[in-house]
Amino acid sequence: MAALDNCYNVFDLREAAKRRLPRGVFEFVDRSTEDELALRNNRASFEKIKLLHRSLVDVSGRSTKTTLFGKEIALPMAIAPTGAAGLCWHEGELELAKAAAKMKIPFTLATGAMTSMEKIAKEANFRLWFQLYVWKQRELSYQLIERAKNNGFEALIVTTDTIVPPNREYNAKNGFLLPFHPTWRFTWDIMQHPAWFTSVLLKYFTTIGMPRNENYPEPYRRPIGNDAHTREVMRQDTLSWDDIKIFRDKWPGILMLKGINRVDDALRAVSAGVDGIVVSNHGGRNMDSAAATIDMLPEIAQAVGDKITVILDSGVRRGSDIVKAVALGAKCVLTGRATLYGTAVGGEAGASKAVGIIKTEMDKTMAYTGCNGVDEISTDIFFGDSARNAMTGR
Repeated sequence: MAALDNCYNVFDLREAAKRRLPRGVFEFVDRSTEDELALRNNRASFEKIKLLHRSLVDVSGRSTKTTLFGKEIALPMAIAPTGAAGLCWHEGELELAKAAAKMKIPFTLATGAMTSMEKIAKEANFRLWFQLYVWKQRELSYQLIERAKNNGFEALIVTTDTIVPPNREYNAKNGFLLPFHPTWRFTWDIMQHPAWFTSVLLKYFTTIGMPRNENYPEPYRRPIGNDAHTREVMRQDTLSWDDIKIFRDKWPGILMLKGINRVDDALRAVSAGVDGIVVSNHGGRNMDSAAATIDMLPEIAQAVGDKITVILDSGVRRGSDIVKAVALGAKCVLTGRATLYGTAVGGEAGASKAVGIIKTEMDKTMAYTGCNGVDEISTDIFFGDSARNAMTGR
């Protein structure tokens, strides 16, 4: 694809996605909440960490491969759960999952996805994780857990940081809200992007009609424009550690909690018997004053990194970001927007291109810093104050 050929980094993919997608869809993917402080701070905190070049080390045998939960992956990266992939590309979740399988990294399917877990498991079964938003009526959550288990998903990720709906004002301004009710503003927006309309929305309309949240429990698996009551039944402000104990009993595979940002919560996660935690501020999409995850990572990893697997989410755009996260104690990172940009531009090929770019950048950063393997990456590669500040979360 010509558009992909002109993309040399994730930021190029972002610009190409911006041109192809209606503004409402693009900003739903790209932006965050309120004043977007957390979104900018996530990137700024990565960028302030500087690295030292190590000379005269034979790195000809280097590899980005690593082991995660006892199995090898091509690089310490997994696809984060994203509910908008199916609006970036027709059945975008399937395109992402196929790309992840091709690139040998895990893929996380979101509760709000528009492609069913059954189809993902049938057509892109490499290492599949399922992200769970907990429903107010807990039995509905238990049904989804059972469904993921029956479809062979390796891991369950429970999102803990979306207990109330986020304040994403730009969605209202763009006329892009869920439940979806087309406004004149969004309709005009679509008219300005005919390629997207014919290849995504029209393709849904001529096959299944309005796209649906295919992984919702059966009573709520309706077209996205008709779920006016879903928000109330998905209220999560009663979610507690007692629920985690129940999920642990019901889920035999790998159990992770996403949105653990405090040491005390990380220690409680260990006590609850989970296998991993994801240090995440939801990509800056929920609480706008949330601290940057790379700043929170060192203290959390030091406290529990020898007991459970620690994964970092939010803000990853470059391969050097993965190196920095691994040096500070993460075993892996989740990437959401970076691969969504690629998916929006070229489906599976675009998602694969995004992963490939990040892998190449990571490989080069390892070479520059004298690391032949992921297990050699440590804070020894950090420079001066950036090392001290990174390790203390400042």
